[in-house]
Amino acid sequence: MNDLQTLRAALTPEEPSQDVVDRSRHQLQNRIRGGRAARRRTGWLVTGAGLTAAAAAAAVAIAVMPAAPVDGPPVQTFSGQEILLAAATAAERSPESTGTYWHVKVAEADGAAASTDYEYWIKPDGQLWMRGAKTGGKVMPLKASSATPFSLVAVDLTLEQLRALPTDPDALKAWIAEAHERSDARTSAGEFTASDREQAGFQSLISLVSTLPATPEVRAAAFRAIANHPGVENLGTVPGGHGLLLPTGERLVVDPATGRVNGTSVFVTMDGAVYKVANPAGVNINAEWTDTLPK
Repeated sequence: MNDLQTLRAALTPEEPSQDVVDRSRHQLQNRIRGGRAARRRTGWLVTGAGLTAAAAAAAVAIAVMPAAPVDGPPVQTFSGQEILLAAATAAERSPESTGTYWHVKVAEADGAAASTDYEYWIKPDGQLWMRGAKTGGKVMPLKASSATPFSLVAVDLTLEQLRALPTDPDALKAWIAEAHERSDARTSAGEFTASDREQAGFQSLISLVSTLPATPEVRAAAFRAIANHPGVENLGTVPGGHGLLLPTGERLVVDPATGRVNGTSVFVTMDGAVYKVANPAGVNINAEWTDTLPK
């Protein structure tokens, strides 16, 4: 397909071809990487076959955007949805890692020590170690958790169940919604309401892209499911990637080149509790498999 055909496809109201989508997605990621390099010289969250029509149109729009003037640095403007879709593609293509312990570290984004700073190591069988203010900064073994140590807010899962979650965004949302419907989850006001379940479902998607050992395909589906919510706002470049304001008020820091969430204003703790960060800067998040347990 030549450039004229690409432009014609972009202006056609029909769904763009896969070739256009692939080229557009590639250009989007290259522009994001290029923009990051330019910012380092001057100085602060795209799917394959499952791409929705709206996302495809957004990708094509990027492909036909005019180039920046040659007498100045390129001006990079991306919507929050475009950043999430680029992160989904990066996540899907990332190699799947393994290890003995799933390690999650949470720290205040501004570097100040706080009671929210903690980290934990957990094995798939539920054995758990923690380091934080309550342990005096030492790594301490805790009582083994249940055989379902990974939590989607009100739904506890084994590692195998987590890895078997649907890889289609709509199917993933439906699975989470049904699981919350079946659960006996409660708030201080009583049983989960429809609004509570909707919020828990969105927070579960955030957990899948930030603190849970989901597969690359499941993480990609969660990114795309979040992107499908209207009103995701790009707050600009911040340390660790792009700041995003979600329609429910939560904030994420997403690196679209790696498909990682490096910061958040809300996270689900190891025991399934939802913690909303008071600090406007949120917290830095690092989650990965490791074979090393600090002493």
